Amino acid sequence: MFELPQFQEQPRERADAARNRERILAAAGTLVAESGIDSVSMEDVAKAACVGTGTLYRRFGDRAGLAFALLDDQTKDFQDALIAGPPPLGPGIPAAQRLHAFGAGFLDLLETHAPLMVAAAPSVKESAGVLGLYSTHLRILLEEATPHLDPRYTAEALLAMLDPAYHLRMRRLLGYSLDQLVAGWDGLIDAITATPRP
Repeated sequence: MFELPQFQEQPRERADAARNRERILAAAGTLVAESGIDSVSMEDVAKAACVGTGTLYRRFGDRAGLAFALLDDQTKDFQDALIAGPPPLGPGIPAAQRLHAFGAGFLDLLETHAPLMVAAAPSVKESAGVLGLYSTHLRILLEEATPHLDPRYTAEALLAMLDPAYHLRMRRLLGYSLDQLVAGWDGLIDAITATPRP
């Protein structure tokens, strides 16, 4: 049986560093909400947060690192719900139902945060940990719900369908509604969890 990855607790920040971080993320969040991540530069954020640009780069590395930090704050509830929240995202119901809930929940996140997720994608080290969590979560559910399929491959294939850039293409270029995307995910989960013919 697969286990969810264990993340090491980060060392505590100094109080002034923590305040700076919160001020920077609040300023960045406001700018992104007003103009979109594509229109926000590191210089814009530094000015709005009243910190030096050098401080911003030392703290977050680059724009992708800043986008990832913003995203991390805004998606933590979803991640916590997967691990220990109530059903249908959390444990306590059959795996197939949780697979449906994962898709609906993740598509809802994409609807709100896909541009920010695309901007954060180059932050490979940080993104790998989050994707590893989602991949392992799906593998655990698939091992129970689809024993006739390779759970690792199927988990990665399902995650590929939830790629933020792909979501934007489906919504903006191909004109799919969010309801249609959720229905498409549900149809796929129904298909792969059906009892295969001998």
